[in-house]
Amino acid sequence: MSTHPAISIAAPRQSADATFRRAAWRIMPLLFICYVVAYLDRVNVGFAKLQMLNDLHFSDAVYGFGAGLFFVGYFFFEVPSNLLLHKVGARRWIARIMVTWALLSLATAWVSSPLQFYAVRFLLGIAEAGFFPGMILYLTYWFPARRRGKMTAILMAGNPVSGILGGPLSGYIMHALGGVGGHAGWQWLFIIEALPAIVLGVVVYFFLDDCLEDAKWLGAEEKQLIATEISEDTIANRHGSVKAVFTSGRVWLFCLILFGIVMGSYAIGFWQPTIIKGSGVSDPFIVGLLTVIPYASALVAMLLVGRHADKTRERRWHVIVPALVAAIGFAICAFSGETLGPAMIGLTLATAGVITALPMFWALPTSFLAGTGAAAGIALINSTGNLAGFVSPAVIGWLKSETHTLSSGLYLVAGTLTLSALLIYRFMPARIVNR
Repeated sequence: MSTHPAISIAAPRQSADATFRRAAWRIMPLLFICYVVAYLDRVNVGFAKLQMLNDLHFSDAVYGFGAGLFFVGYFFFEVPSNLLLHKVGARRWIARIMVTWALLSLATAWVSSPLQFYAVRFLLGIAEAGFFPGMILYLTYWFPARRRGKMTAILMAGNPVSGILGGPLSGYIMHALGGVGGHAGWQWLFIIEALPAIVLGVVVYFFLDDCLEDAKWLGAEEKQLIATEISEDTIANRHGSVKAVFTSGRVWLFCLILFGIVMGSYAIGFWQPTIIKGSGVSDPFIVGLLTVIPYASALVAMLLVGRHADKTRERRWHVIVPALVAAIGFAICAFSGETLGPAMIGLTLATAGVITALPMFWALPTSFLAGTGAAAGIALINSTGNLAGFVSPAVIGWLKSETHTLSSGLYLVAGTLTLSALLIYRFMPARIVNR
């Protein structure tokens, strides 16, 4: 008799776990691959820089400004793009995003002046606007908050995986294809790495389901189980309208926190090959191989921390600690000068810390945003925070042109990460975000 209650409780829990596992295996592989390609196309300009600056006679300041202009276009179109995704459906909108950004990334291969470089990067940001927050919003349709930390970590594992795969691939393309067909290695880089996004855009259109109701691969009871868990989130969430989002001090605080973390993310994305090259490694292929070390470490750290965060249902310290580790890593990079060993240690800590902090951060705002407010809020936080993607390369590039060293820019990034950690500690009480 005493075992019956345990059985009755365990059975529904096992059924729920099985249902959400099924949903994850259906949705997450495609989203993950899309994110790998998206991040690769966003930051492959960091590898192209190793050759294109000399070929086009661009300065570090021109490169940094152009690389960052992506995020200006991204900022202005992020919220409307995510609202459109919420309205017309993820399948059509994500497919449209992927195809248009692929064509613009492809066009980067033929820029020949700073103005053309600026224009293509700005338009690329407009084209990709809504992609990542759309993914985060899409996860809220399928997973409740207590299960979403792991899913977000799996999605954003695409960041380090794009580095693990993209570094050697980009280095090899630039090393092996330079001069083939009359094109430089950096041109082939943009041409080849744009093609997968076009293919994936077509796959998304025919494979992805817009919402739970459209999922023919789930039974009625499974749909009801998922809907019930998500509805419990919606009842608890307090920011359900666009107006509530734009007038919320906490939402704007999240924007500032993300800004500090993203400063570190794109310091890695746009300057890591330059840091390694500055340590005495000249061959692009060897540079690409060395980038595998920080990204592989980041992948392991991200998945372990994401699993631990969901197990403990603790969110704040799972962002704070990685952000501080990243800050220490950037400081080591700045201090190491041109010595490869310390630079690689610093890059590994910085990359692992930043890449782990980002998915853990998204468990914070999605714990209290709901409905249309979630579409607007996620996009607002992401677009405003990602303005750091403009500030980071632009300021670092300017400082490098002025001082002929990356150290001052890397110290600045260490400071912004520390500030983000302090803001979470001071203004994000556990009772709000630990769910």
